[in-house]
Amino acid sequence: MLNVFKLIGFSMKFNELRKDYLLDRWVVIATERSRRPTDFAKKKREKAKAGVCPLCPGNEHMTPPAVLVYLKSGRKIRKAKDENGFRHKNWVIRCVPNLYPAFTPPKQKTRKKGTAKHGDLAEAVGHHEVLVESPRHNEHPADAKIQQLTYVINAYRDRLKELASKPYVKYVSIFRNHGLEAGASLSHAHSQIIATPFVPSIVQKELKASRKFWKQNKKCVFCNIIENEKKGPRLILENSNFVAFAPWASVNPMEFWIFPKKHETSLLDMPQNKVETLAQTLKTCLRALK
Repeated sequence: MLNVFKLIGFSMKFNELRKDYLLDRWVVIATERSRRPTDFAKKKREKAKAGVCPLCPGNEHMTPPAVLVYLKSGRKIRKAKDENGFRHKNWVIRCVPNLYPAFTPPKQKTRKKGTAKHGDLAEAVGHHEVLVESPRHNEHPADAKIQQLTYVINAYRDRLKELASKPYVKYVSIFRNHGLEAGASLSHAHSQIIATPFVPSIVQKELKASRKFWKQNKKCVFCNIIENEKKGPRLILENSNFVAFAPWASVNPMEFWIFPKKHETSLLDMPQNKVETLAQTLKTCLRALK
């Protein structure tokens, strides 16, 4: 079930102030402002400057050695990494360190407790990686085959598991910029993975609020959100394993969330047989937006 109309908004009699599910944060929902001539107009999207793409097949030497490569081996996928100057070819997924990282691995063995801090200064140790989602340059997730999206999600899981095992890593963020306006300097389909030595403050506040809700109600706040949104007007899609909906107090236009129906705390808790369903759910929602 997919309701595209609910994905892009619905009629309200008055502008509203809405409080976030967890945070002490209020958002103004003003649907009439979407009628302004400049908002959501389909302008000609500015593209990254044309040239030799370092992420395209054949140009593997233009990036650092891959920390993860998916290679087809018959009907199965073989996982490997670039070593001793060798660069794998004919890959379906490739993950490399970012050439211009925000966080870098420590140069020496790090204490188990974390990174060194000196007053208001700390080392920006961690990891910053680029995950190349497809050998095809312009393949948007909305247009990719389900099998390719499944590879992407599995690669996210592999890198999340590896990075989360580092003693100096406290938080892993997986994100995707879309277009130059969002900061995507390369047009080839790719995501980014950043592992940091701290948990972002907004995530800490959400965790604190979640614990508070549990103590007061003996119930998971996210399970409660799913229960309510499944019956509400913001429901976008529901299948056997996932629920997609526009959050009550959206911060961004066209924002939507995908929650697993079963209580799972991260991608690592998701059984492999659900990965393809997640890929289908993601593709369906993104195609509706596109």
